[in-house]
Amino acid sequence: MRLWSGTRLTYATLVVAILMSAFPIYWMFVVATRSSDTMGEVPPPVTPGGNLPGNVDRLLSNSDAHFLTGMLNSAIVAGCVTVSVVFFSSLAGFAFAKLRFRGSNALLLVIIATMMVPTQLGVIPLYMLMTKLNWNDELQAVIVPGLVTGFGVFMMRQYASQAVSSELIEAARVDGCTTFRIFWSVVAPALRPAAAVLGLLTFMTTWNDFLWPYAVLNDPQNPTVQLSLRALSNGYYQDMSQVFTGTAIATLPLLLVFIIFGRQIIGGIMEGAVKA
Repeated sequence: MRLWSGTRLTYATLVVAILMSAFPIYWMFVVATRSSDTMGEVPPPVTPGGNLPGNVDRLLSNSDAHFLTGMLNSAIVAGCVTVSVVFFSSLAGFAFAKLRFRGSNALLLVIIATMMVPTQLGVIPLYMLMTKLNWNDELQAVIVPGLVTGFGVFMMRQYASQAVSSELIEAARVDGCTTFRIFWSVVAPALRPAAAVLGLLTFMTTWNDFLWPYAVLNDPQNPTVQLSLRALSNGYYQDMSQVFTGTAIATLPLLLVFIIFGRQIIGGIMEGAVKA
């Protein structure tokens, strides 16, 4: 019980956990500013060096990685998928939580059942479908399969059932609002904290996805950022400073997204705590 009472032991545990979580990220940036010889030094340096500009220049001039193209493609894919998942999941969650229609429970069970199917089982049939559509080596082959997720629908449904008042919806309907107007003007603002969390999780998952882009994007000149990082690790000799530089740069968009959505996430947690 002492761990939950805000004692010195609590803060010491939190400090240790933060250090253990943050040090690998810090070490990644340290190696990105030094040469590959840093990996073999004993004891290893813990302060940044002065090789970052040279490492970045070698990374961007690498003809095998196409790193800038990978960053741009990942930004397009992750952005489109995130916006789509948040929008359609919010719509579906609102419908399942507050609208009454025949077969809603059965349809919700089907959506939940899709979460039980491992992603790896769908790679082969999905790849065959992309071949039929002639979408191989195209970004839409990576974007379209992820436009909506069962997890997103279930998450928004659970949040909408608690955060949105049925009386408020009925009042808006009496005022003459259409169903979509009720969603856009009444429901969507209430779902903003959950939408921020879902958007953050979706962006991180899509940005870090490797398996499906690796299966469907065979053109080495049209990669995502994860495929570009893989290209840096190929060959008999691996320039670890270059690999860590690419990894550090690829991590920056995730940190930026977390900073943007962090206030919404904390606000949602505090709002739930106040309601409780």
